[in-house]
Amino acid sequence: MKAVPQISLEEAVALVKDGDILLQGGFGMTGNPVHLMHALAETNTKNLTFIGNNVGEAGIGGGKLLRNGQIKKMIGSFFTSNPEAVKAAQEGKVEYELLPQGTLAEAIRAGGAGIGGFFTPTSAGTELAKGRETKVIRGVEQVFVEGIRGNVAFVRAWKADTAGNLTYRMTEQNFNRAMATAADIVIAEVEEIVPVGEIAPEHVHTPGSYVNYLVQATLTPEDLGSSASVDSSRKVSERRMNMAKRALKELKKGDVVNLGIGIPTLVADLITPEGGIVMHTENGMLGVGPVPTDGGGAMDYPVNAGKIPVTALPGASYFDSADSFAMIRGRHVDIAVMGGLEVDEKANLANWAVPGQPLLGVGGAMDLASGAKTLIITMTHTNKDGSPKIVPVCNLPLTALKAVDMIITDLAVFKFIDGQLTLTELMPGATLEEVRSKTSAKFKEALSV
Repeated sequence: MKAVPQISLEEAVALVKDGDILLQGGFGMTGNPVHLMHALAETNTKNLTFIGNNVGEAGIGGGKLLRNGQIKKMIGSFFTSNPEAVKAAQEGKVEYELLPQGTLAEAIRAGGAGIGGFFTPTSAGTELAKGRETKVIRGVEQVFVEGIRGNVAFVRAWKADTAGNLTYRMTEQNFNRAMATAADIVIAEVEEIVPVGEIAPEHVHTPGSYVNYLVQATLTPEDLGSSASVDSSRKVSERRMNMAKRALKELKKGDVVNLGIGIPTLVADLITPEGGIVMHTENGMLGVGPVPTDGGGAMDYPVNAGKIPVTALPGASYFDSADSFAMIRGRHVDIAVMGGLEVDEKANLANWAVPGQPLLGVGGAMDLASGAKTLIITMTHTNKDGSPKIVPVCNLPLTALKAVDMIITDLAVFKFIDGQLTLTELMPGATLEEVRSKTSAKFKEALSV
């Protein structure tokens, strides 16, 4: 059995050269090789192309490299979690490329597998498809994406043996497993290095053949940024909770369900283990339970896609981001409940960008909108200025075409029945006249008495 060299942080970051393509594992700060990133920030290495789901947080992880001006271009799916990354991109100080989260994960997996690229329905008809080859396959428009490889990959594992076999903790697989296959030099930052044989073969997530170097580094709560602990105190309006309660009625025992951020997050608070609903989070977990009540954070618990520590219900499972989005695109998620900015008469959805506002990230929205069997949108009926969100044609950048099945607002419930936007219910306190006056889209009325 080979022995993988164990080196220092300083020796590791010296392997990264000016102009390199650097892959960095992690989802937020969970499973993030933060010690390697911080050591690299102490060097003069520059003009890097940084590839990761997001660029850490402000001043943490990749955020340190960005603050130092070491990153020339960033490629990822959700930069919004780091305001400094958004500002740098919008001011033209750093080049950037946005990819849907599942597309990013699959592109890295393809690059690691020696596959040139692939076609995916995710992002078809949206801004992110512009300039890319498209093809209709089995009647569905699909977008071509090239595989991604890097010069160096920094990954974070919980344990390694001296042969380089890696095992990850809970939701820390995320982007790490794919990235460990997709670079010329793979450096694994690990909590513990043990002799060969101490990791059972069936517990190896990344075989040692992919790993070139090991670095031992101990994780602390300070390394986890906003996921370090849970603050469960939040006030929720009655109208928002009514939307969450109505969405809950659509979920049945045994359904695999993914909940987006915003109003959909409230649905998670209403789900009980007895209900038999299987919660999916796109960073790699099935069987998501409620937020821990003991104040524990990401050192103790798995983390969901909102970067919030959660519990694991009996029967839960962990996997990486590429497998997670294969579940989504393969239509193994029964229902996705997402927030929305606009929905139009043709069931098109816009929910990821507002021109001029500091939003720079699509995350998993495009994958879920096009891949879930049923898509439910929860949103306020109007914007703060009173303008409608249910419109004849979406004006904001599109997330997915003809994808929405149901809309739940604070005023009404709509369904697309035979392709027709149809009003089916009024929410508590709402009147038909109010719904008519605040909806600019044409709709059919089929209210039950």
